[in-house]
Amino acid sequence: MTIFAPHMNTVVAFSLSGMDVRLLPQKALLIPDLGTLLIADLHLGKVNHFRKAGLPVPAAANEQNSAQLIDLIRSTQARRVIFLGDLFHSHYNPEWEVLGQICNHFSAVKFELVPGNHDIMSELQYERHGIILQPTIMPLGPFLLTHDAPEPMDGGYVLSGHVHPGIRLRGRGRQALTFPCFHFGKRQGLLPSFGAFTGMKVILPEKEDQVFAIAKDEIFEV
Repeated sequence: MTIFAPHMNTVVAFSLSGMDVRLLPQKALLIPDLGTLLIADLHLGKVNHFRKAGLPVPAAANEQNSAQLIDLIRSTQARRVIFLGDLFHSHYNPEWEVLGQICNHFSAVKFELVPGNHDIMSELQYERHGIILQPTIMPLGPFLLTHDAPEPMDGGYVLSGHVHPGIRLRGRGRQALTFPCFHFGKRQGLLPSFGAFTGMKVILPEKEDQVFAIAKDEIFEV
């Protein structure tokens, strides 16, 4: 575990594979020169899926996901939004229509999906909302976008989701907390899970890796 003594920022800017990127505390990555917003693991509909199964999951998490997505598109003025898989959690439920309203409202924005293991609905559902389905490995500038990359791939720096990375930090006392994080290795970067109520997997970064933890509306390098 790492000692928790951060210098907080609201946005972190740095160069990744020669491209200027912005890490946002809303758990998204912005590429300003491409006008592109990358979001991983939104898992829309997961709350409804669990509630239908009888689990006591707060319905407010649905509104949190949608409101944060809307605010992020507005604040970044992105021209493209690319979801790195697991946009929707499972089979159709009413939350899918909420996403459709968002896509319709931002009609000038291009919405794209690099499919993940939870994206199991028919292509017709994506077409209805104007969401463009991309290949499972999508080139974008110096990057390769995918949902799950167990190993680095040739052809570009890999950006992916799926893992829901978290970093466990130890305070000056005995307390320890786990935060969602961005994790950048030599050849591959992991984006945090955007959606509420999605859980985290604690990562064990190498010494040379860069890790940026997220605490509410702030982001800091570990």
